Amino acid sequence: MDPVKAQFVSQLFPFIAIMASLGIGGWVLTTWMRIKNGYPLDGAWGQAIYPKNSDEAMERIKLLSSENAQLRAELGSVKDRLANVERIVTDDSHRLTQENEALLIPHN
Repeated sequence: MDPVKAQFVSQLFPFIAIMASLGIGGWVLTTWMRIKNGYPLDGAWGQAIYPKNSDEAMERIKLLSSENAQLRAELGSVKDRLANVERIVTDDSHRLTQENEALLIPHN
């Protein structure tokens, strides 16, 4: 081998090794993050290999779905209450006073 080519390859080798190490390290880091956060891992053909569907996972989905429904119902009632508060705050004070007096004065 020509000494100039050998010197060029010996100078280029550390850069190639660093780039390969960064690529492998990045792949390991992203795989670890996906496992840690519960994302499925992909196999060679794109099929999910982790996490597997299990009874525990299905039960967790049911619990989260019911909690989601409860929170949505609570949010709806909070929106209704907020609408009433906004109506009271934005109404003119004269009409509000009349409504309050009508509630306080007993009718015969």
